[in-house]
Amino acid sequence: MANGGVNNHDGLGCARDSQRNRGLFSISAKPPYKSELVLGGYHGRQFNSLNDVVVHSDGPFWFMDPIYAWRQGIRPKPKLPNQVYRYHTHVMADGLGRLNGITFAPDEKTVYITDTAQTDDTTRIYSRAHHSDSYAFDVMTIHDQPFLADRRVFAMASDGIPDGIKVDQKGNMYAGCGDGVNVWFAGGVLLGKILTKGGNSNFSFGRNGVMLILNENKLYRAQLSRGVHGTLIKS
Repeated sequence: MANGGVNNHDGLGCARDSQRNRGLFSISAKPPYKSELVLGGYHGRQFNSLNDVVVHSDGPFWFMDPIYAWRQGIRPKPKLPNQVYRYHTHVMADGLGRLNGITFAPDEKTVYITDTAQTDDTTRIYSRAHHSDSYAFDVMTIHDQPFLADRRVFAMASDGIPDGIKVDQKGNMYAGCGDGVNVWFAGGVLLGKILTKGGNSNFSFGRNGVMLILNENKLYRAQLSRGVHGTLIKS
C-alpha cells in the first residue's frame, strides 16, 4: 500500500509498504499512471516498510524506513534499522524509536522528523512514557554532500502522536496528531490546532488556503487564510 507521497515534477514519489512490493516508487501523473520501482533496499538488504518521503529542490528524495510492518506481523524480521535515507542512497539519520514523518523548512536548512514510538504497533495502545516528538536537524554541507547535525526536540504532541508533517511558506510546522492538525511557529511554540474528531494521520495543502485532512475513516476539508501556502504549492 502507498504510505507517503510527494509531488515530483511530472509525477509522484511514493513510499510503498506492503507484503510484496515495497520501496520507493515513481508514479506517472498521467494515464495510465504507471509506477516504477526506484529503490527497494540498501546494501543488498530489503527495506522494511517505507513510511514517508519528501523531495529536495536539488532533486533527491529523502525518505524513512521504520520497522512498523514487522511489528504488525506483515513483514519478516528487519534486516535494516529505523533510518532516514537520501537517494542516491545514503543514510542520513538513525537512533530514533519509530520514524514517521519528514519535511523541510522553506529554506531547506532545517529538516523536521517525527518519532512516534509512543504507540504499540500491534495493539495500537499509546504509552505516554514513550516518544511523541518532532525533531529538528540542521542540514549541513561537507565536501558538497549534505549531512544532518544538531538534533534537537522541536515539539511534543499533547494528544497522540505527530504523524504526517508539512511546513507552510512562512516556516510554520504542521503535524497530524491525536486531536487534529497541530501548528507550531518555527521556534517550536504552539500556534494553534485544527481540531478533528478522532484526530488525523495526514493532510495536504491545496491552493488558496485549502487543507485536506485525513483520519482513519474520513476526509475533511478545512479553509485556512487564503494566504497560507504549503512549501510545494506555488503562490
